[in-house]
Amino acid sequence: MGSNKNIAVFIDRDGTINEEVGYLNHVDNLKLIRNSSDAIHLLNKHGVKSVVITNQAGVAKGYFPEELVNAIHERLKDLLSESHAYLDGIYYCPHHPEAGDERYRKNCNCRKPNPGMIELAADELNIDIKKSYMVGDKVSDIFLAHNVGAKGVLVLTGYGKGEFENWRDKWEQMPAHIAKNLFEAVVWILKDIEENGQK
Repeated sequence: MGSNKNIAVFIDRDGTINEEVGYLNHVDNLKLIRNSSDAIHLLNKHGVKSVVITNQAGVAKGYFPEELVNAIHERLKDLLSESHAYLDGIYYCPHHPEAGDERYRKNCNCRKPNPGMIELAADELNIDIKKSYMVGDKVSDIFLAHNVGAKGVLVLTGYGKGEFENWRDKWEQMPAHIAKNLFEAVVWILKDIEENGQK
């Protein structure tokens, strides 16, 4: 059971793939973190699914329209394709429990660290979650990994360094690994997959 399923690396967006700018409210502000496209290309080459999992509460808070999220994701795909890299899926949550816009105000199952986006991706892309990984710059990404039984990797880009230095003593779950950036995270993940005989 599960042997014919895919392994995935679920990847946070802001602060992990692209530079953290607070709320990304214009396509022109999308800038890739150095080597993040190479990291995704490496996953592509090794047959590991790369899937973006991102909270976009700026929609719920009225900072930008939902259409902008889709435009940014199209731009992200274009930037990655310049390095021959591609994403197998992009999943985002536009909700927030205290949103100003009541259409998006809810306690949903998709907002990280809840498992909804990963469960949907696993269903649509035939992914074995227990053999997969979640990479992000926030402790909520590590909690999400723990919640679904995947391995969590914290990157020190974006909010990662502050999360690690300021709060690690209070973390309920520790990451399986801490990496300087997405590229180093992927190198570690591919080694871990090989050592566990999963490929």
